[in-house]
Amino acid sequence: MMKKQTKIAFGVLILSASFLFYSFIVNRAMFLSVVKTDAGLVSGVENSSGDVTAYKGIPFAAPPVGNLRWKAPQPVARWDGVKKCDAFGPSPMQSKPVPFMVYTSEFLIPEQPISEDCLYLNVWTNAKTKADKKPVFVWIYGGGFGSGGSACAIYDGEAMAKKGVVFVSINYRVGAFGFLAHPELTKESKGKASGNYGLLDQIAALKWIQKNIAAFGGDAHKVTIAGQSAGSMSVNCLVASPLAKGLFSSAIAESGSLLIKNPLLAWASLQTAQEQGVKLAEKAGARSLAQMRALSAEQVQKKFERSYGPIIDGYVLPEPVADIFAANKQNHVPVIIGWNGDEFGGGTQSKEDFRKKAQKDYGSDAETFLKYFPAQTDEQAKRSQIELNRDRIFALSGYQWANVQSEIPNSPVYVYNFARKVPAMGDMVKYGAFHTAEVPYMMDNLKFLNNRPFAPADRELAKQMSAYWVNFVKTGNPNGDGLPLWPKYNTGGNMVMVFDEKSSAEKLPGKDGLDFLLSKTAK
Repeated sequence: MMKKQTKIAFGVLILSASFLFYSFIVNRAMFLSVVKTDAGLVSGVENSSGDVTAYKGIPFAAPPVGNLRWKAPQPVARWDGVKKCDAFGPSPMQSKPVPFMVYTSEFLIPEQPISEDCLYLNVWTNAKTKADKKPVFVWIYGGGFGSGGSACAIYDGEAMAKKGVVFVSINYRVGAFGFLAHPELTKESKGKASGNYGLLDQIAALKWIQKNIAAFGGDAHKVTIAGQSAGSMSVNCLVASPLAKGLFSSAIAESGSLLIKNPLLAWASLQTAQEQGVKLAEKAGARSLAQMRALSAEQVQKKFERSYGPIIDGYVLPEPVADIFAANKQNHVPVIIGWNGDEFGGGTQSKEDFRKKAQKDYGSDAETFLKYFPAQTDEQAKRSQIELNRDRIFALSGYQWANVQSEIPNSPVYVYNFARKVPAMGDMVKYGAFHTAEVPYMMDNLKFLNNRPFAPADRELAKQMSAYWVNFVKTGNPNGDGLPLWPKYNTGGNMVMVFDEKSSAEKLPGKDGLDFLLSKTAK
């Protein structure tokens, strides 16, 4: 009799579990089949395991074309019916993506579509109901402010959504479309400024998130902005900008800030940027805004070609970022800041040439410089060049931000150094822990990288890094169960998390060299 009762009880348990699972699937499907945004209804695509739905190509602003070219993003027009959001929107207008150095196709935008009509974002969510209120992770891509887009394979948001965040990736205008300044554009604008349209796009996307993310099961009060390279510099600008106040609660900056002038990017006053804009317009034969806006996107791309980046426009950025931080006027949020062990490489000079360059650049301080960046052999000189390029371009600006941030009460900063030399074959081995290498690790997206002989240690590192990032998005603190302790950074201890085959908290690698460079660099 007891056996029979046990079988019946077991059968009831199985049926109950099946019913609950079925109810979860049905309820989740009903919740996410169609989502209402402030402009209309959207539908997405569920993944193969049924636990994440992706909405790709949601417009967050009107197409910035025609008379809206070089204007702040405008509200998107409402639509009737259900907009099918099952594919990425066009990437911003830029040159055709061509693989170079270590950057194979998975690091680049798709070849098509590329268009001036580019203000779209993407959402991945595993929320069951609106009441879930999951924290939100917003990804801002790099590309030197002249290229890039949210449709790169390594930016896929499914893996992070599975870990309990609503993942959002956004597009913003780049190149001349995103950062051209001109006195006539300044005159017609609401903020009496021009040149930072790409940053205004990012702010518009964050405002869209505030209005709409609850419908996807996200929490508008718990939004983390994150970016890499130019995306990291964008994060730095958003933390500095009064226009972004209240739009996010924490920030992650991977390889870059604008607290120190970056030699690779334009960094100008509004007046200087306007003068450059006038010269470019005249060279293009455009004597008025109407003529500038009448040019095709391809003509603008070709005729206005130069390096672009954020400017001190008096509106988005009222002052240089360094001055905003020095006056403690920035948005006060917890921050993760870091950079990679090798970044851009660049070791080509012989020991003799490297030492001559040191004498030219540092004069009486050359021997001190060579103590931190030695050149006793050609091989050592090449390694020192790699470290110098890393420090001057990416590490130094991050180091300065970390030092400033650590002095601010209630705004903790956690610093990392990504040291893992990414497994590779052939000539790719030389790039080591290259610029952008950490992104597929921290998003747990190694599966998208081609021809990489990953070891179990790499998959464990990806699992570990993504856990830290998700914890930070959830709580403002990366630490959690089963993870090595990542201490808050301060200038007294200089402890950072070094990510490698075995990760641990260590003294900041290369600190003495960074201190020397910081003492010789104009802030």
